[in-house]
Amino acid sequence: MASIIKRKKNYSVVYTYVDENGKTKQKWETRSSYQDALKRKAEIENQKSSHSFLPPADQTISEFMSDFVTLYGEKRWGVSMYDSQNALIANYINPIIGEMKVQEVTPRVVDKYIQTLQKTPAVNTKMRRAKTEFVTSATIEKIIKLLRCAFKQAVRWELVAKNPFDNVVLPKVEYKRREIWTADMIRTALDQCTDGKLYVAMNLSFACSLRIGEILGLTWENVHISDDEIGMDNAYVYIDKELARASKRAIEMIGKRDIYHIFPPLLPNTSTRIILKKPKTNSSIRKVWLPRTVAYILREWKKSQDELRALLGEEYQDYDLVVALSNGRPCEDRVILKSFEKLREAAGLPRVVFHSLRHSSTTYKLKLNHGDLKATQGDTGHAQIDMITNVYAHILDEDRKVNAQKFEDAFYACANPDLRGVHPPEPKKEPEKEPEPAPATAPATAAPAPLDLAGLLEQLSKSPELISVLAALAAAVPSKK
Repeated sequence: MASIIKRKKNYSVVYTYVDENGKTKQKWETRSSYQDALKRKAEIENQKSSHSFLPPADQTISEFMSDFVTLYGEKRWGVSMYDSQNALIANYINPIIGEMKVQEVTPRVVDKYIQTLQKTPAVNTKMRRAKTEFVTSATIEKIIKLLRCAFKQAVRWELVAKNPFDNVVLPKVEYKRREIWTADMIRTALDQCTDGKLYVAMNLSFACSLRIGEILGLTWENVHISDDEIGMDNAYVYIDKELARASKRAIEMIGKRDIYHIFPPLLPNTSTRIILKKPKTNSSIRKVWLPRTVAYILREWKKSQDELRALLGEEYQDYDLVVALSNGRPCEDRVILKSFEKLREAAGLPRVVFHSLRHSSTTYKLKLNHGDLKATQGDTGHAQIDMITNVYAHILDEDRKVNAQKFEDAFYACANPDLRGVHPPEPKKEPEKEPEPAPATAPATAAPAPLDLAGLLEQLSKSPELISVLAALAAAVPSKK
């Protein structure tokens, strides 16, 4: 049973419990009013009688999140997810609420935490500079998603009775549509591209809808461009891995279950490694057919790469990568992205990022296949088809013009009577005011203007209501009899 003890300015709910080590302990919980203390007392007694009472725990959120990463994350996450989730914990969870007790977190505490996050400066990392002054709504959404998952485990581990991160009201995320290049813009960029690696990467991104990591992780063993395959329009690439950079800690903690190869570092003391790993989702593992021109581009690129390998001899580090540095080592995305920015500025094209080529590819394919979402999804490797309809299926202005033209031909041209010969009525015109009479002292030397009968008839035909106006004016003029 619990009891209430009145103190100087507040009330304490006192009860006993058995801790995780089997020892009986006493707990005092302070409440500011007697009603709150009475409510808490009833809650404790009800939980004890229904065997749902959870003994108090002093574990902090920081300690709990460490356990969560070890017991849950290392089993469920890949290396990239491991690094990104730990970054959120280190940058935005532990510094703000890390010292708070797990059992002190309530829905109200969560709402206050979200308010704090909205005023928290965005953190710069070694690999990426923050693009906004404060934490964005999208990042807050990721943080709350992580904590919701963590506290779901806390409920399962019987640390808390319910998840305070369920039914959270998040700040609205403004999703901006990514600007893309049209097909003509991409042709212009390719015509002006002089970097072989970038040229190949741009063609693979646009023609095959590949992500940058998939392009840089593509190996020649997965490129099928023989004479027979090209002649039968059966040339294709098989996507089953991607290039990424991961921390040594993530590799050690997660293990090598999804890692195919770890490239030796140029400097031994670096904390990260470049790896070839399995794609994030199984749907990303796919076969993508090549247009003939792209197949021939890859054959020419392979020929030049073979010549370079023969020239460098043992200095060439052959990892079988399609897009590689001049010495054969893996080419990181920052190399391609920097080269792409230079090309974009030199060509005077709209400011877009390299990933926009994948958006352009998806849009272009939807246009060509008349909205075949399933076929397009097969090329893009999206797990959910609504990712295409919600994010990638941009509608270009030129297509909207075509819609208007088709509407004209299908509806208005077939109307009976033909609506194309019908003009909308002219807007009503206000009658012109009569000029004010000249002063009596002024000499009447000006001759009256001749009547424009043809113009008057045209005006009457357009605005029949002028007839009644003229009739009213005529009735108002005094007779000269």
